[in-house]
Amino acid sequence: MADLQSNRSLEKKDKLAILSLSAGHFINDAYSNLLGPLLPLLMSNLNLTITQAGWLGGILVFSSSFTQPLYGYISDRYLKRFFAVFSPLITAVFMSCIGLAPNFWVLACLLACGGIGIASFHPQSAAMTSFASRNRRGLGMSIFVTSGTIGYSLGPIFITYAVEYFGLEHSYLVMIPGIMIFLALYFLLPSLEHSSKTIGDVNLHGSLGKYWRPLLLLYLLVVIRSAVQICFVNFLPLYLSQRSLTAIAAGKLTSLFLFFGALGGFSGGTLADRFGERNVISFSMLFSTPFLLAFLVSEGPLSYLMLALGGVVLLSTVPVNVVMAQELIPQGASVVSALMMGFAWGMGGMMVPVVGKIADVSGLKRALMLVVLLPAFGFLLSLLLPRKASIREATPVPVILE
Repeated sequence: MADLQSNRSLEKKDKLAILSLSAGHFINDAYSNLLGPLLPLLMSNLNLTITQAGWLGGILVFSSSFTQPLYGYISDRYLKRFFAVFSPLITAVFMSCIGLAPNFWVLACLLACGGIGIASFHPQSAAMTSFASRNRRGLGMSIFVTSGTIGYSLGPIFITYAVEYFGLEHSYLVMIPGIMIFLALYFLLPSLEHSSKTIGDVNLHGSLGKYWRPLLLLYLLVVIRSAVQICFVNFLPLYLSQRSLTAIAAGKLTSLFLFFGALGGFSGGTLADRFGERNVISFSMLFSTPFLLAFLVSEGPLSYLMLALGGVVLLSTVPVNVVMAQELIPQGASVVSALMMGFAWGMGGMMVPVVGKIADVSGLKRALMLVVLLPAFGFLLSLLLPRKASIREATPVPVILE
């Protein structure tokens, strides 16, 4: 009876952790996507070029991504609550103040500081979610990742309405929800006992050396998906404004792309359990290009439908890549999560200034058409991935010491 009550208490603690972390992911990623919808206004107020706008996107991605493996390494050694609790607050404060920037350099500094909060949240929270999910890691990660993607999709709508109502100079007011989530995480998120030394018999360095080939393939595939996603998120409002849409309408359509992408991410985890991770990834790479190309060459409701379908297919692999990497190297859950969610995202984000430069020369539509051809190359890479069964056979079973 005591064991049953203990198991129920543990299950309740795990569910509360997943719920809290997912709420934090929702708000953290919502703030991380405030730059794109504000770019047209910021470019007008600060007299920025498209190239400078591209660099702003690149700065945000760099600061929010390339340091994630460092936070992941720390989290795998000392999985505490600090990053998961305080990071959304840091993100909210700095990202909410970008409307106050008087010039390009101050704006760049605010984005770099906001990126610190974004970067430090993801590795630790992903590892804590994986640990709390126990034998249902696919479902737990799908909930966690989908929450972040939905937040990311709603960020443009939130900020455009806020700026429309309060004005760009009062953008700092939108930090209030972030402060509320910080307080909720501080009081509700339970501590989860964890140490990389308690998992398996293979050290992290040895596992990285043994499984570097499939991990590298996964990494390259995430870079490709991230490059397409980031370029669309950063330039879609500007592209739609060039098609005579209002800022609010452009923000809604950007959110449409990401919201349906979130639905695709949630279904992708379920489909991967049934059909295998490699098949889901291959499908995503093969069919995202035609849908997104169709959006760029069509107009009206048909183009919006193609944009939504493109988001579903492209982002269906977000949780799949993370879970696949964690299955390869379970004793380095935070590090490989950082590689798949952060470092690869950062590398993909380096395409933003490149696309901005191409757009200055050839036009934004042609630049985006080049970007959406990348998944065709990703499809070829996906065929080299191992099957799900072979990964599980080769991966040591995690042993958690209570």
